[in-house]
Amino acid sequence: MEAYTGLAQHYDRLTGDVPYPAWADYLQRHFRRCKGGVRTVAELACGTGSLACLLAQRGYQVTAVDRSADMLCQADQKCRGLDVLLLCQDLSRLRLLQPVDAAVCCLDSLNYITRPALLRQAFHRVHRALRPGGLFLFDVKTPAALEGADGQLYLDEREDMYCLWRGSYSPRRRVCSYDIDLFVRQDDGLWLRLQERHRQYAYTMQELQRWLEDAGFAPVRQYGDRHMTPPQTGEQRVFFAAYRKGEG
Repeated sequence: MEAYTGLAQHYDRLTGDVPYPAWADYLQRHFRRCKGGVRTVAELACGTGSLACLLAQRGYQVTAVDRSADMLCQADQKCRGLDVLLLCQDLSRLRLLQPVDAAVCCLDSLNYITRPALLRQAFHRVHRALRPGGLFLFDVKTPAALEGADGQLYLDEREDMYCLWRGSYSPRRRVCSYDIDLFVRQDDGLWLRLQERHRQYAYTMQELQRWLEDAGFAPVRQYGDRHMTPPQTGEQRVFFAAYRKGEG
């Protein structure tokens, strides 16, 4: 039941409502604030490569990193012919071939690192992977968002696919678990059942701010959900823009 294995080949259909062009637009708004400009980008936890492809089509040299080989197989098919290098790595052991101008991690992917020590290690790795003055831009779901998923049930029903998603939150562990049952009709008419369990950790914004600063980032700024202004009370998603010391 490891996350993003059997689900990988169906991921794009299940997330067809994600506005990737709008996400790319938002990233570029931050890129334009970087002194020295942004030419090289590392997309961390890139999944099936939808955002990496968009960035490459907009002229960036992209390194796309994910720990799931199954997701990278989908990205490989999608990104062929584009300036995208795919790397299968865990973020806590991130090691790029050369420093980049910006590293981005979108769609609350960092919440999937459920051990704080590993996230802190990942922050140090990202800092090392950036050029001086480089930007680390990412978003996380807030504790309120993950707590609100407790007991939630979602259903995606189609002619050849049936997906049931159940959320549960443990205040003691600060972990939200998503149990996913996916039924896919095969060519012979039989249904294949796939099961996965996804887990996300409820990091506070204060923790993330402190750990980024401990890793050497300065300044570190917080923004509301795809806004260029500070987050408001009750935000479900918060963005961090952290710069490696040197410029910003």
